[in-house]
Amino acid sequence: MPPTSELGRSVSSRLLEVLFAFGPGHTRTTLAGLARRTGLPQATVRRLALELVAAGALDRGPDGVLTVGTRLWQLGALAPLTEPLRTVALPFMDDLYTALQQHVQLAVLEGHEAVVVERRSAPSAVTLVSQVGGGLPLHCSAVGKVLLAHGGPALFDVLGERGFERFTPRTIVDPVRLRGDLSDCRRTGTAVVHGELTTGADSVATRIMDADDRVVAALSGVVRTGSVPLAAVVPSLVASGLGISRRLGWVPAGSGVRPRAAVRRRAAV
Repeated sequence: MPPTSELGRSVSSRLLEVLFAFGPGHTRTTLAGLARRTGLPQATVRRLALELVAAGALDRGPDGVLTVGTRLWQLGALAPLTEPLRTVALPFMDDLYTALQQHVQLAVLEGHEAVVVERRSAPSAVTLVSQVGGGLPLHCSAVGKVLLAHGGPALFDVLGERGFERFTPRTIVDPVRLRGDLSDCRRTGTAVVHGELTTGADSVATRIMDADDRVVAALSGVVRTGSVPLAAVVPSLVASGLGISRRLGWVPAGSGVRPRAAVRRRAAV
């Protein structure tokens, strides 16, 4: 039974359970659907959902179908990382998409998965398993490998204890081999995946850094297997990643230019 049915849960926790019942593939639902997904009694779900509708966090159509409300979307847009990142990255993504005419996507680390925060896709491009706002496994997607490679040893250990899921015959699940891939990723700043998550889809990703030299996101191109040599995509992708990083305040080591974050910290002393 879902944890929300436990006695003693606060009203706020139940409100959050109702909101978090929405997600990729579950953008529209009914009161009965919310009750099934949350495990809460229907009377409780109805009361909470109507309160959220009154507050503008949810919208309810004439047919009773519930969707995420505009006010909640506006609140999410204020997230300190994703919105500035998306604003900076979009022009670079548009240029890459114009050249590639398949998929270009931007992802950040959220818990134990890579969450896609923006994507440009051609109608004829290979079908992907995730949507914008959805998560990708860290061990077998290109953006995921970039984020996992720079996420610290503890993150890898946690995933290793759970076991690496095999999605296709090409998914790398051997921890030793995967560690080798991640070591190469830290050295080069890029990750290449051949059909590990989706058969018939290959991808290459590069890291995006901020003013504190932290890897805060990954940018990737995803193509139909055999349609484009991935080696030909890497230079443009890396250049875009570096351009986004510079716009976020990152400065290459040894350039003689002080990062903007360091300047701000010095000024605050």
